[in-house]
Amino acid sequence: MKVFMLGWELPPHNSGGLGVACYQLCMELAKHNVDIDFIVPYRADYSHIKFMKVRPAHDIHIDEVENLLTAYDSYRYIEKDTKVTYIDIQDQQHMYEQAVGKLVRHAEFDVIHAHDWLTFRAGIRAKQASGKPLILHVHSIERDRAGGNSGNPIVREIEQLSMLMADKVIAVSNHTKKAIVEDYQIPAENIDVVHNSMDIGSMEPLCTTTAYTYLEEMKKHGYRVVVNIGRITIQKGLTNLLYAAKTVVEKQPKTIFLLVGSGDQERELLELAAQLGISRNVIFTGFQRGKNWRDAYAIGDLFVMPSISEPFGLTPLEAAGYGTPSLISKQSGVSEVLQNCLKVDFWDVDEMANQITAVMKNDSLRDELHRNVYQEYVRLSWTDAAKKLVNTYALHSGRVQL
Repeated sequence: MKVFMLGWELPPHNSGGLGVACYQLCMELAKHNVDIDFIVPYRADYSHIKFMKVRPAHDIHIDEVENLLTAYDSYRYIEKDTKVTYIDIQDQQHMYEQAVGKLVRHAEFDVIHAHDWLTFRAGIRAKQASGKPLILHVHSIERDRAGGNSGNPIVREIEQLSMLMADKVIAVSNHTKKAIVEDYQIPAENIDVVHNSMDIGSMEPLCTTTAYTYLEEMKKHGYRVVVNIGRITIQKGLTNLLYAAKTVVEKQPKTIFLLVGSGDQERELLELAAQLGISRNVIFTGFQRGKNWRDAYAIGDLFVMPSISEPFGLTPLEAAGYGTPSLISKQSGVSEVLQNCLKVDFWDVDEMANQITAVMKNDSLRDELHRNVYQEYVRLSWTDAAKKLVNTYALHSGRVQL
């Protein structure tokens, strides 16, 4: 089975979970004899990827993703003559679509698989040029990114039109499938749910020493740490987390909140922490990778994902792998598959504070939560997701279904 796959990012040139999910899913698909031609919108070094072919849509070099806010913002390009150019997201999409339209004429494949709205226009172009079936993989919709609001009308138009033209839509959760039906009136029978997972073999081990020596020392004096890792945007519900933090600190003054990530809401949250009088209990680290990223999970006594709308959410699975139990919003896809964790409605600040406080006061509760969730974690695999997609490919390409 040959798949012409369109994706916006892959590690290490990624700004969030989209790239991680694509990478791990493709690695599993390759084990099921899927030949993947993965097209990214920029040229970068992907020589470490051996299980699929990765190539740029056009020959422009992109700077490190750490220099960008998120995958949905302007891009900084370094051309061959070292000239630096900034291109907004709409022009970036147009360039990608045009380039894919040229590449597809010289490619051999059975099916087109496009990830998220950033590649959907290019997916339609590839379908029109080749006549091959188009599978759209929805990792989020505009309602998610806008924190439950309508968001950008141009993006909504791209999402709706593309899903109407697709041969099959893949949603990463039932939560996302329901939102697609409600927002875009896509027939439910044309949407399959394929939950994300985690390749636990790719999780790098912790070092013996932590990058957060200050927090390690504070924990020796009775402090406990609540950690959140992700983009600092309205979607992630961090405003509610800070309001809950105020109540937690009042009840348990020796609680520190560690917020790891960057985004357009960062300054707003810094100011809110000050207004709530909890600045001394809240640490903003900015965007982190590698050891600093891994150690942030490990130093926590509780990981909190309070997202307003989270299509899936890989971070609680990563937290489990690094030794930390989770409190997650019920408005998330991962809550459909993860049983041994605390759950709360994103808007219920009082209950969020109560559950955080309970864990901060009770190390035995913390340890029991992690012991149980770790049993779920060690059983994680992308195998089921890959099998479902291979069957979808076979069905829509006219091959024998596996």
